[in-house]
Amino acid sequence: MDITLVVMAAGMGSRFGGLKQVEPITSDGRCILDFSVYDAVRAGFNKVVFIIRKDIENDFKQLVGNRIAKQVNVEYVIQDTSILPQGRTKPFGTAHAVLCCKEVVKEPFAIINADDYYGSNAFSDIFKHLTQAQAGQYAMVAYQMGNTVSSNGGVTRGVCDIQDGKLKRIVETGGITNECVSTATGEKFTPTTAVSMNLWGLTPDIFPFLDGKFELFLQTANLNKDEFLIPTVIFEAVKENYAEVYAYTNKDKWYGITYREDLDEVRKALLGYIDAGYYKGI
Repeated sequence: MDITLVVMAAGMGSRFGGLKQVEPITSDGRCILDFSVYDAVRAGFNKVVFIIRKDIENDFKQLVGNRIAKQVNVEYVIQDTSILPQGRTKPFGTAHAVLCCKEVVKEPFAIINADDYYGSNAFSDIFKHLTQAQAGQYAMVAYQMGNTVSSNGGVTRGVCDIQDGKLKRIVETGGITNECVSTATGEKFTPTTAVSMNLWGLTPDIFPFLDGKFELFLQTANLNKDEFLIPTVIFEAVKENYAEVYAYTNKDKWYGITYREDLDEVRKALLGYIDAGYYKGI
């Protein structure tokens, strides 16, 4: 059975200050994506689709894509920026990125951020779900907030309400500090609060739903600044009884590059995993 991993790699990386998706972690140039693809292929995924921007296509292929293509079937999707209003350079968001895959992805698939390290357990849980999922039976991996914060600044997380093993509500919350307080809303959370890191398992019926919601977004949003986000669309699918989302809880430590200062911690952790034998041959 074909199961695809879709990697969202078209982000601007503005807070990081560069093309953080391909920032080397190892001395031979491997980045977080190498670890994620390794874990996904080991779990059973047999195709990877990279969503990128046209202006980074050559660099991305040379620095990452061509190397990963030696391990697994790779395809590319360009997130269309020609529809952006004048003056806007940032793509419309993660839901639009996923929508751009509708002509390439015809099988169950998972989506991830290019600059996040999720751990092998997460990919195993999502893969097992997707091998049995019927249309509208989506999945997510729910991390503990305390394991997903940065000591170098605030982060945005999808704060989740999970009941009886299923997602009931998700709220994108910004400015979350390493003390689990949102400077944006003033809310205080516990370290065990469930959050989404954009690791979703989806079936292809998501695409017509995304199509409809994107048309509505184009008609009603402030196109100069608003974003069309995948957690928002999935929550709308839940509210409208179009889909249900099974939540797989995960206590692993997340690592990611939101700020340039995050690099040292990420390198130390992932190189430690290599030394411990978790990534033989990477």
